[in-house]
Amino acid sequence: MLSELDIKILNRVQSDFPVCSDPFSVLAIELDIDKALLIKRLSELQQDNTISRFGCVINHRKVGKSLLAALKVPHEKMEDTVTLVNAYLEVNHNYQREHAFNLWFVVTAATQCRLDKVLDELESKTGFPLLRLPMLKPHHINLAFDL
Repeated sequence: MLSELDIKILNRVQSDFPVCSDPFSVLAIELDIDKALLIKRLSELQQDNTISRFGCVINHRKVGKSLLAALKVPHEKMEDTVTLVNAYLEVNHNYQREHAFNLWFVVTAATQCRLDKVLDELESKTGFPLLRLPMLKPHHINLAFDL
């Protein structure tokens, strides 16, 4: 169960994160709490899997190449395949879907060559069909959730 402080922290850090040399001091002042407590609570929330990730979202069109990919994975091979996919630093996240292509993930790389290499390796290592779904039109979705 989230405390009132946790809710306050999580609501604040989801957007407009300060871009400066000491963002946690800025946030601590805004939240009227100690900087060490702020960092401790964020760390604990991540350690207990309340939050899965704390970090920035990069505009991939400005720093490299990216696309959505999907693999057609037999149910009994899903766990091993997820482990393999997650081993690539270029994979941002993945999720399972109820579809013939049932493991979906986003791959971001510095160059088109590296992106293609990662996808080729994943298809080769898994032996499963892989869909490559490049973005045709960007859409911005605010993923902040008011707790």
